[in-house]
Amino acid sequence: MHFKDFARSGNPKTLFSAFLYFDISFMIWVMLGPLGNFIAEEFKLSASQKGLMTGLPVLTGSLLRLVLGALADRIGGRKTALIGVSLTFIPLILGYFASNSFEMILVVGLMLGIAGASFAVALPLASRWYPPERQGLVLGIAGAGNSGTVLASLFAPRLAETLGWRPVFLIAMIPLAIAWIVVAALAKDAPGKTRAKTLTEYLAVLRQKDTLWFSLMYSVTFGGFVGLSTFLPIFFHDQYGLDKVSAGSFAALCVFAGSFVRPIGGYLADRFGGIRILFVLYGLIGVLAMAMGTLPVLGIETVLLFGMMTLLGTGNGSVFQIVPQRFPKEIGVVTGIVGAVGGIGGFLLPNLLGGLKDVTGTYGSGFLVYTFAAFGCVLIILVARTGWQRMWAGEGGRARASMPAVAGSSSAD
Repeated sequence: MHFKDFARSGNPKTLFSAFLYFDISFMIWVMLGPLGNFIAEEFKLSASQKGLMTGLPVLTGSLLRLVLGALADRIGGRKTALIGVSLTFIPLILGYFASNSFEMILVVGLMLGIAGASFAVALPLASRWYPPERQGLVLGIAGAGNSGTVLASLFAPRLAETLGWRPVFLIAMIPLAIAWIVVAALAKDAPGKTRAKTLTEYLAVLRQKDTLWFSLMYSVTFGGFVGLSTFLPIFFHDQYGLDKVSAGSFAALCVFAGSFVRPIGGYLADRFGGIRILFVLYGLIGVLAMAMGTLPVLGIETVLLFGMMTLLGTGNGSVFQIVPQRFPKEIGVVTGIVGAVGGIGGFLLPNLLGGLKDVTGTYGSGFLVYTFAAFGCVLIILVARTGWQRMWAGEGGRARASMPAVAGSSSAD
């Protein structure tokens, strides 16, 4: 595939707009994680409360993606993106002016989910311009907007150290306004009308066993990525005694590894087959999670986390290479469900780490549970892959040449 051919096959301006919208939204969505150590110090939070604070935006973002995804089907991705960006200003204003208690922080976290729901808009906005054989790469490029986590981890603690944590919410409005302008000026909806999904269609695919398998698999990759992204600054601060800025920098280093490899995951899945790639990835994720749970010295743990985030980012791109093959006619519905469950996994992981830390006294117990989840995905693929390759997938999970066009394309991350 040549770059010129790729550029001519879709709409690069819309792809860039979708990436930027996703990137800035993701940065704002997870900002309670990098600010968590400052907030926890002021309100004297327990590990469980830290987990709830960082996980809550992930939960609401996952649920709201179904709402914004349905709205995008009705009024178009561009308009929905502009509405989503506009509403995201509200929790930022509240975070600056009204965050005087832990309860109010939770309210802000709930509303930050609006930014997290950008997944359901940004990806289909871009992918509907491109043919089926480009979907792995296109969704990987647009999905690389999860690099916003790196921006949050790098800059939020430094700004909070200098100005206080509340002004960071105000400063975040500047890139958000830029994203609004770029989407308004450059983004366009793909030709053709997208039919809105009905409740009957959602119920129909929920009865499919593969919907459950894909949802569980994505909850480990994307849920693991976003869950760790929000919680790592707190983990490095609590476990290894790093100061707040250094903890954010270490977190940014690890998150960086997974932020830009999603296109690689999509490309590898297109090239070698998503089933084959995911089987290997989940096995490696389980091994690394087990090693991380031993809580070795800082240098080794950082290397392990760096490798883990690389695998998770690659896995995110690979999962959505196989979903359109299994559900070519219901792709919008299925990816909405799979994406929502994946986000819920990102809510559960910080709460798992924080809750078990309070109960057992160690973060290692949370990583051990995550290890079992990863190996569970290996088992799912091991049991199901023969049937998948017989019924709908090519060798190793590569797309068959006769695969129908993805008319509705993805409505999730």
